[in-house]
Amino acid sequence: MQREASNEVEPLMKLNQVPGKDWTVGNIPSQTGRRALITGANSGIGYFTALELARKGAHVLLACRDKSRGDAALDRLRTAVPSASAEVVLLDLASLASVHGFAEAELALGIPLDLLINNAGVYAPKKRQETADGFELQFGTNLLGHFALTALLMPALERAAATQPQKPRVVTIASIAHKRAQLNFDDLQSRNSYSPTGSYGQSKLADLMFAFEFDRRLRAAAAPLSGVMSVAAHPGVANTNLFMVGEFSAVERVVRRGFSVAIGALLNSEEQGAVPTLFAATAPKAAAGGYYGPQKLQEIRGGDVGLAKVAPQALDQAAAARLWSECEQLSGVRFL
Repeated sequence: MQREASNEVEPLMKLNQVPGKDWTVGNIPSQTGRRALITGANSGIGYFTALELARKGAHVLLACRDKSRGDAALDRLRTAVPSASAEVVLLDLASLASVHGFAEAELALGIPLDLLINNAGVYAPKKRQETADGFELQFGTNLLGHFALTALLMPALERAAATQPQKPRVVTIASIAHKRAQLNFDDLQSRNSYSPTGSYGQSKLADLMFAFEFDRRLRAAAAPLSGVMSVAAHPGVANTNLFMVGEFSAVERVVRRGFSVAIGALLNSEEQGAVPTLFAATAPKAAAGGYYGPQKLQEIRGGDVGLAKVAPQALDQAAAARLWSECEQLSGVRFL
């Protein structure tokens, strides 16, 4: 569906969005009968999201690019929740061939998908790297891989919208780093200028703009597409393995390990960082088009959840429509 781009900037939040004050994982409603796919579920926020969904009865698909790490996470989950219904599925978001292969296998099952949580991410490689398809690694993994995955899985989400009592949701994980970022349409792949954190911020701004544009397009679509929800969340600053993954010297690893420990002690644990994701995925009060995050220390620290602040550049509808077109062209996948 072609949409006319708008230069209007939306209000920071819609009036009908209600914060999740005092909401905890104990408030997650039963997920029995629901299938949930979480990318990057072998560690960090993705793992704890999978754990809590499994605890509430969902059948959880832990999407991982490394089978041994996925199997280790599955063993850990089943130890914590012996009754868990869960499985490992192989998916590498840095490879469009892998995304297509996974989606084909999933759709061949002919069953609904109730939750898609676009969680996996790459954080600030020291040097510019590329995906299997030649895209800058952070932009290609954090945005393009998830864009293609969401597009290809729409038939399974539509099936859930048409047959399941609860609306299916797609939750995209953004970051407070989006506030300092700008989209550079002349250099989305950071070929002319690469900054580890700058390129990361651009990819997470793009994630948030994708979630909002996805919501607008779903609202304009006919049923059952209109029954699918797009919601965004961010974890604040959480102690995840993103800080440790990459090529670093021995000294850099010691510094990063110390930084990681400090984050866990002073800011968010992985468990706390997963709370906004779980709210966006399950809470009845989470609104389509909403964006949720922790509320303490300027949204850095949490364990709680509420409406997250949105930078004005993330609400530029003309830029979001252009980004959508760029994603379609770069990924070779079109939808909505």
